[in-house]
Amino acid sequence: MAKSKKTTNQQINLNDTQYYLNRELSWLEFNSRVLHEALDSRTPLLERLKFLAIFSSNLDEFFMVRVAVLKQQVEAKVSQLSFDGRTPQQQLDDISFVLRPLVAQQHQHFEQVLRPLLANHNIHILDYIDLTEKQRKYLDNYFEEQIFPVITPLAVDPSHPFPYISNLSLNLAVVVKNPETEEEFFARVKVPKVLPRFLPLPPELGIQRHGKPALWTGVPLEQAIAHNLESLFPGMNIQEYHPFRITRDADLELEEDEADDLLLLIEQELRKRRVGGTPVRLEIQSQTPDVIRNRLLQDLELTESDVYEVDGLLGLHDLMYFMSLSVPAELKDPPWQSVVPPRLQRIREVNPSSEVLEIEEGRDFFAVIRERDLLVHHPYQSFTASVVRFITSAAHDPNVLAIKMTLYRTSGDSPIINALIAAAENGKQVSVLVELKARFDEENNIFWAKRLESVGVHVVYGLVGLKTHSKIVMVVRREQDRIRRYVHIGTGNYNPKTARLYTDLGLFTCQEDLGADVTDVFNFLTGYSRQKSYRKLLVAPVNLRDRFVGLIEREIENAQKGFSGRIVAKMNSLVDPQIISELYKASRAGVQIDLIVRGICCLRPGLKDISENIRVISIVGRFLEHSRIFYFYNNGEEEIYIGSADWMPRNLDRRVEVVTPILDPDIAKDLQEILGIMLADNRQAWELQPDGSYIQRRPGEDCPEASSQKILMSMALNPPAITSNLMNSRKSYVYPDK
Repeated sequence: MAKSKKTTNQQINLNDTQYYLNRELSWLEFNSRVLHEALDSRTPLLERLKFLAIFSSNLDEFFMVRVAVLKQQVEAKVSQLSFDGRTPQQQLDDISFVLRPLVAQQHQHFEQVLRPLLANHNIHILDYIDLTEKQRKYLDNYFEEQIFPVITPLAVDPSHPFPYISNLSLNLAVVVKNPETEEEFFARVKVPKVLPRFLPLPPELGIQRHGKPALWTGVPLEQAIAHNLESLFPGMNIQEYHPFRITRDADLELEEDEADDLLLLIEQELRKRRVGGTPVRLEIQSQTPDVIRNRLLQDLELTESDVYEVDGLLGLHDLMYFMSLSVPAELKDPPWQSVVPPRLQRIREVNPSSEVLEIEEGRDFFAVIRERDLLVHHPYQSFTASVVRFITSAAHDPNVLAIKMTLYRTSGDSPIINALIAAAENGKQVSVLVELKARFDEENNIFWAKRLESVGVHVVYGLVGLKTHSKIVMVVRREQDRIRRYVHIGTGNYNPKTARLYTDLGLFTCQEDLGADVTDVFNFLTGYSRQKSYRKLLVAPVNLRDRFVGLIEREIENAQKGFSGRIVAKMNSLVDPQIISELYKASRAGVQIDLIVRGICCLRPGLKDISENIRVISIVGRFLEHSRIFYFYNNGEEEIYIGSADWMPRNLDRRVEVVTPILDPDIAKDLQEILGIMLADNRQAWELQPDGSYIQRRPGEDCPEASSQKILMSMALNPPAITSNLMNSRKSYVYPDK
């Protein structure tokens, strides 16, 4: 049997383009799933607005980076095909074909469904033309006092060339006429970003129901500007105005090999980005006349294929504004407060005769880690009470000698940065690798790097040709007659804000081998180390690819010997063709494979004789699934890993990534149970079909709804009850033959 399988593998070319899905189209499928959350009536109303906003923000970045690159390739006449066999132009054409109906659906749903629903719940986004005389007078006065001083109208004529239009800016194309000469002129008015996109009316002027003011009544900012254009062009007749929005190429072009100073190079490139690159998309309203449309296309050097028409408001990413409103509870997801991990709690009885317990923080962090490894799961468990506390404790602990960490992204008011500064001021040796090339966070990282350097922190800016994407911290501490290394290895950024929104995992350990390996990684990052092997860690670009391939091949060998083979992997994206090919081989050998891939997945599951044993789901919910977990059955000697890397060429070959094995058997079991819960999700899970489309799971007739994120929230609040009543029934999704 094993010989037959091997022969079949040789007969089929697993690198054939027909076995791979297109990366860009797979990403559009992901964003379609985001949009579905806005369309789904089961999602609370304001959360639906949030998902519309995320859909738009995602598209902005997609055009700024992915579409921009494809357009550059077309212009450069690049002939190389994608792994699925498409030219750059074919990919652009397919993107347009898939995306236009989605954009139309998004705007139609907002205008025809969500806007009326908002009004039913006393949130009124009005059009200026529907305002009463009192409401108009208030907004006209507001315009004169608050908006007019900020705006600069820009004429376009032979003496005034077409103005530079900044990336992602909302603008009005205005046509005015000189009443004396009857000559028409074209002008552009930029809608200022320094003002709120939606202008609220005072309660007494808002919509009244049963004698009570609405929760919110107001109009879009651009409409208040449009109906006061006479103030901007006195003595001229306003003929017409039309909103438009452009997107520019925003990817940095870095020639690192030729740079003497990486910090200076990136600062220069950021100045270019602020000016903006080549336009790649023009968004206009569908009723915009051809003369305005053609004028914009000509001046922006765009073509018809770059135009996206919408019915209604442009720039729906600004709908995130409404998430800050104080509204009835049913309009939002229930608030979630992360819990302190159980082992970091101090529990004492308030009253011996009562079962009420008071939970406080207070245990010595380092003692907890010395007892055994600690796993934390965000946002279910508190990032502040674990990761931030770990670094802050180290900064003020007199026995700590040194702190080393990597920073890829962090928040603007980061308590972690403050802790590192405090550590340096307390005389500790502090070394931080700040990745200056973290896309769209470069400016923020430059600011923090300079601040850290100013207080004596040793700052490293990364390696030439590689992004440092690993999430690692090491604390070196003197204890009695020895030096001990405490390590945190995570799947997500050291960012307290995103830690409340992204699901991520972190391992705290003081195991010698892991500490020694992390030391070697930091030496690789800060010095001239050419480390070629590690004791336990999987590190890119050194051994990560080879180790993952080896782990898959081991499952293949076991299956060919007649043993059970099993792989479960969770990640953000699966793109790498070599890994996909290895998974196809494993499937053909009989290995059972379940993949949880939130975003891009270029693997085709369920293909006869290729991937019949592979199943792929994507989970899209209130939290962004960001953790990476890799499980291998290994003939009963299970191995499980977590880390920062997806299965993409950039993660395996062009980034510094760290993936750690889980050596504590209890933590390994916890992770397997988390995977089991996700694989059993029938609310937020979508199943990938062989053609690249996704079908959302629905609970069966007699089956209760099982949202993995809700279950994990319940587990965090009440671990024993959930574990005993729910988890055991789901182990079969991870363990074979059980």
